[in-house]
Amino acid sequence: MENKKIARTLRLLSHLMELHEENPFKIKSIANAAFKIDKLPFKIAGKPAGEIEKIEGIGKSTAAKIEELIKTDSITDLEALLQSTPEGVVEMLGIKGLGPKKIAIIWRDLHIENIGELLYACNENRLVEAKGFGLKTQEEIKKMIEFRMASNGSFLYAQVEPEAAKLFDSLKAVLPDSLMDFSGQYRRNCEIINELSIVIGTRDPSIGISAITDAELLMNFKIDECHLTGELENGLMVELICVEKRYYFKELFKQTGSEEHVDEVLKRIADQDIDQPESEQLIYLKAGLLWIHPELREGTDILNSAIPTELITPGDLVGTLHNHSDWSDGVNSIKDMALYCRNELKLQYLGICDHSKSAIYAKGLSIERVYAQHKEIDALNKELDNFHIFKGTEADILNDGSLDYPDEVLKTFDFVVASVHSNLRMEKSKATARLIKAIENPYTTILGHPTGRLLLTRKGYEINYEKVIDACAANNVVIEINANPLRLDLDWRWQGYALTKGVMLSINPDAHRVESFHDMKYGVLVARKAGLTREHCLNAHDLAAITEIFKKKKP
Repeated sequence: MENKKIARTLRLLSHLMELHEENPFKIKSIANAAFKIDKLPFKIAGKPAGEIEKIEGIGKSTAAKIEELIKTDSITDLEALLQSTPEGVVEMLGIKGLGPKKIAIIWRDLHIENIGELLYACNENRLVEAKGFGLKTQEEIKKMIEFRMASNGSFLYAQVEPEAAKLFDSLKAVLPDSLMDFSGQYRRNCEIINELSIVIGTRDPSIGISAITDAELLMNFKIDECHLTGELENGLMVELICVEKRYYFKELFKQTGSEEHVDEVLKRIADQDIDQPESEQLIYLKAGLLWIHPELREGTDILNSAIPTELITPGDLVGTLHNHSDWSDGVNSIKDMALYCRNELKLQYLGICDHSKSAIYAKGLSIERVYAQHKEIDALNKELDNFHIFKGTEADILNDGSLDYPDEVLKTFDFVVASVHSNLRMEKSKATARLIKAIENPYTTILGHPTGRLLLTRKGYEINYEKVIDACAANNVVIEINANPLRLDLDWRWQGYALTKGVMLSINPDAHRVESFHDMKYGVLVARKAGLTREHCLNAHDLAAITEIFKKKKP
């Protein structure tokens, strides 16, 4: 066993001991030994315990731990600490600049147990008020987490978007007369992007490739005929496909859809000539199909069903629901949020859904504070012209499926978003039963972020999707598409099933600051993948219509 592994293991042990507030003297002793071993000019493995304990900075107790590690590849004390520490908390120790003291506050005071939840908390501005943290520290932690997430080669759509736009503009500047569009995952609005693909139609592909390489837009690039691959500074892989203009639309079609989708469409075309189509629409026409929006080109199911011609757009949303103010863990006041929605976004209404009383970590509202907030909202509704604020709550779904407020409080809200925030490791059948009980509560209007997933960091709890969606259909409960780029939950792969069952969907930003209202765009992008139209989206209904929907839902 190499010295570096021994030192690394002892360092982890000292960090976990500090995290669990063990004897400071012992912590310092283990940490010092880790430092010393890392700098030794000779290999420590193979030396007898008596010799190891005589090394400066080690001692008898630490030497015994080292000998145990060398012999068994583990240390009993370390294994015990690992057993009592959530895996995600241990993973946080690997984030540069985030020591055990800060992680202890994050874990014990803020109840955050993995890196995904930590990033989400940074986006919600929740770290700012924690002891020993501030805005600068929060931003540094956020940057470190985003860098760590990017190192695995996968990126959130929202992370890729600014880089994609910048590259596209640069390519247009290099080849101003070319045809050009995104293809692959990005054009299909996939929530996770592993590679950014762009198809370019030019008069001479070889000259086009030369111009791109001379512009030095990519790092570590390779050329294979008229395909150029490389990466951006953040590690995102990029593929540029350069073809003659006459083949552009065929190549764009082939590079956009999933492999199964493209193969099936080409099979239906058979021997018909589409070598140089003038548009992608012509390709689908030759296959006996209506035009299929790029985001719908996943697999072959869409080829055997009714093809929607009008998908929802960001402009179809006339209001925003499920948002948090400074009454709980939001940044802005209710009035500031309302004015931003009315004046900047030209929306008709805002739903305020601050956390319920169990969410102590998020300043959840006691019953007394609920009534106080309702008075403020009533006053604002009298003050603001051409705009309405709905009284909502994000009520925690407790372990047994009940909601966090009694019925006499729930009935005072215009609408209720019911969400799970705790005990995310329930067995599938129990988690499903928990959600169904909450859905059957007559005051539940919307099921919030149904699986609790955080993309690239937390899978989310296992549920029986069919049973949960069927329960929503039976109880007239709307399902949320949480538009936060880290969530995008309900997954688009199940949104289609919900639509077939007649369940309405609501694209909610879960905004904790005014800037986050713009996240609704990402909810729209994934909703388009499921074929969502304006008619089946709750917050695409105008103020009069949604007021009536809320009234009819209340028992």
